Amino acid sequence: MPSELNLVLLGPPGSGKGTQGERLQEDLELPYWATGDILRAAVREGTELGRAAKEYMDRGDLVPDEVIVGMIGERIDSEEAADGFILDGFPRTEPQAEALASKLGELGRELTAVLLIDVGDDEVVRRLGGRRTCVENGHVFHVEFNPPQQDGVCDVDGSELIVRDDDKPEVIRHRLEQYQAKTAPLIEHYDEHGLLRRVDGASSPEAVAEEIRRTLATLRLEADEAI
Repeated sequence: MPSELNLVLLGPPGSGKGTQGERLQEDLELPYWATGDILRAAVREGTELGRAAKEYMDRGDLVPDEVIVGMIGERIDSEEAADGFILDGFPRTEPQAEALASKLGELGRELTAVLLIDVGDDEVVRRLGGRRTCVENGHVFHVEFNPPQQDGVCDVDGSELIVRDDDKPEVIRHRLEQYQAKTAPLIEHYDEHGLLRRVDGASSPEAVAEEIRRTLATLRLEADEAI
């Protein structure tokens, strides 16, 4: 059995990475870090890297890879992550993947697997495009999966429900184009390194979670046989 489980979650927007990451966090008792959360926490805590990141963000610039990798490196090299970790939202590009591998190598560690939650574009548009958000307090409904009792009206506070700009089909399609352009090479990169494991993300969240459990069980068996 591997002594640690170091996992990366990949998948398009709307694939359910956040849902599965939280389930894995509970099942495996490992820290689950979405990159945006790490960035915001470092800025809030005023760490050296957080201050550096804030300077870029205040100027409206993208935070450079080395700053992001440094922040993630701090988390990985902590007692909290001694038995492993789950990363969501990083790496997004091949250079970021190489930087992460280099950082892990410095710490004498390596990735166990990259879980690609695979969902087709039409399904993503159906999931994200069906969301309706309360204008007053941000309560979220879905026309198929969690419809409000009265069309266009929030069940909680009676406010109007709207389609947010980033949930409009044309915007979702653009986000998917960006994902494909940047992440397709990353998928190939991890596949070539034998780390990629594909999971059918079009199923129910419970079915996806079960497939991930089976995938991790297979990884453990492979590790045992390699000893």
